[in-house]
Amino acid sequence: MGPAGIQLLFAGTIFSSAFLLFLVQPLIAKQILPWFGGSAAVWSICMVFFQVVLLAGYAYSDWITRHLRVRTQAALHVALLLASLAFLPIVTSVRWKPTGAEDPTLWILGLLLGTIGLPYFLLSTTGPLVQSWVARTPWGAQVYRYFSLSNLASLLSLLSYPVLIEPRSSLLQQAHGWSWGYGAFVALCSGTTLYVARRWADVPLHQASGDTATAPEKPLRTADYLLWLALPALGSWLLLAVTNHITQNVAAVPFLWVLPLTLYLLTFVLCFESDRWYRRGVFLPLAAAMLLLCAFGLQDAIGTSVKAALPIYAAGLFALCMFLHGEMARLRPGPRYLTRFYLMLSLGGALGGVTVGLVAPHVLPAYYELGIGLVLTALLAVAVLPSRRWLRVACVAVAGCCAWFLWLQVQGDSADARVMQRNFYGTLVTVDHRRDDPADDVRQMFHGSVKHGEQFLLAARRSEPTSYYGRTSGIGRAIAAAPAGPRRVGLIGLGAGTLAGYGRAGDVFRVYEINPQVFDLADTEFSFLRDSPARIERVLGDARLALEREPAQGFDVLAVDAFSGDSVPIHLITAEAMDVYLRHLRPGGIVAFHVTNRFLALAPVVAKIAETKGLHAKLVHDDTAEIAWLRDTDWVLVAREAETLARDPVGAAASAIAPVAGARPWTDDFNNLLGVLK
Repeated sequence: MGPAGIQLLFAGTIFSSAFLLFLVQPLIAKQILPWFGGSAAVWSICMVFFQVVLLAGYAYSDWITRHLRVRTQAALHVALLLASLAFLPIVTSVRWKPTGAEDPTLWILGLLLGTIGLPYFLLSTTGPLVQSWVARTPWGAQVYRYFSLSNLASLLSLLSYPVLIEPRSSLLQQAHGWSWGYGAFVALCSGTTLYVARRWADVPLHQASGDTATAPEKPLRTADYLLWLALPALGSWLLLAVTNHITQNVAAVPFLWVLPLTLYLLTFVLCFESDRWYRRGVFLPLAAAMLLLCAFGLQDAIGTSVKAALPIYAAGLFALCMFLHGEMARLRPGPRYLTRFYLMLSLGGALGGVTVGLVAPHVLPAYYELGIGLVLTALLAVAVLPSRRWLRVACVAVAGCCAWFLWLQVQGDSADARVMQRNFYGTLVTVDHRRDDPADDVRQMFHGSVKHGEQFLLAARRSEPTSYYGRTSGIGRAIAAAPAGPRRVGLIGLGAGTLAGYGRAGDVFRVYEINPQVFDLADTEFSFLRDSPARIERVLGDARLALEREPAQGFDVLAVDAFSGDSVPIHLITAEAMDVYLRHLRPGGIVAFHVTNRFLALAPVVAKIAETKGLHAKLVHDDTAEIAWLRDTDWVLVAREAETLARDPVGAAASAIAPVAGARPWTDDFNNLLGVLK
């Protein structure tokens, strides 16, 4: 094999491993999403698993390259690659489907370990392991370009899944396609491993150095390890913190998480492809300016305005990650410490991710981790940059300004908020909003940037429905059209509890809510639940799981109100979910889907599912521009009989839903959020 062919073999192995590594993450998470409540929780737990296994893979690569001969490395690695084929295809077994009694976190981690544990582990080892072998070849000077290549593959995989793969294939097809791709990777990686063991087993790592941009081979200091840890930790920290900020506080747009991750990976590609991309003279002033602008935006209106905040925080993340990853690239060692370098990089990334993803929700009352990350980045620059007094003073000054803006953010939140609580599902805030007429003053509940209901402060108006739930809205009309006797109403998603205001004596309102803090605030900050003449039944947990376990409830109306935010629980809007709802519906009953969303057109999705089930669906659009305490809303009402949707007051306001050409009904196995973006 010629030199070009050998380099192509190395490049193909690294590229395919990184591509498959990022592709399996959304694929496997979407498989298990319908089994567990709260999409945000499922994705977060999956991310923790992926980061920990990635770290384990880098630790494995570091250990075997330091303690085993190349031929022994090859034998062990090929054996593990062949053993991993037993995990294929990566289709989650129904035996992992929870009954509801298990701890969901531990159950998901066990499921992932048993389904993709070894294949994912081996994919994560490929980059650093193959690069350590490349360092033994005549092309060892180019070893860090292969790291850039792996990040490019990750970037392409990230972009291809929502754009090319998800809209065109079911989850089962994706799982089988990925499994075939992994089989091809095993063959390719095994061939590369055996070729290296035969050709370069006796070549020492240091012989192939020659990279003029690489630090000389000298004993590592504790400071080197700390910087290798701190730089990627803050990069990962800022990635997640910026993602949280723009999806929770700026715009609840699905796929908005793709933008920060794309920029994050792009900085790795540029910084490790060549030293020509990162220039201190360019990126240090830019990073300082973006630190100040991003910190200022946290306590100013520009930080929550879509048109201003998105470019500011996207540009800020790019500039700061170019600084962090550029300095990381400048500190890269020679081949002798290659795998140790990648191990520390992975450990730092995991620490940053775990701190923001798991620790911050339990420690911080709101999304303050971005402000903290900006301060820490400025302080880290003091340790990284050349020891010039004026430069260090400037870094400390920038850190001080960022800390001041963070303090103003905390003060501003505390001044406006009555209650601010945060847990795994996000931040809940209640505020009192004053209008020109005191009789119109309201108390509002927000989850991030999304309003979850409001109530009049005036005692005489407290039971009056507001915001999305007015009497002329789809849900208001559906409840009014229910039988005159005692009614049984199901509510998926509580919010402030506004719909309980429709309750009459003898009615039963059964509420399904996954976030316990929502129940707490509905009880302490609002009075819809305690003032309602109806009997209120509470079910804490994922609504679909609960409904699957429960006997038929016989609802006259079932309101599905969970689609206003950025984390759309798709498992509540599929054909299988509709079957569950119908089992709990009385003859003549209505399932009401709240599809008001600035960014997604969900009405055709519900209509298509209804069509495939032989049901009838109508849209009720409520234009409330003249009423300050009501919002324009869209509700899709679904019933078994057309006559149900023709009853007053539904029939007068209901309209047909225009079909989307070529649309497929969403199922647990297939859905396409990209296809319904407005």
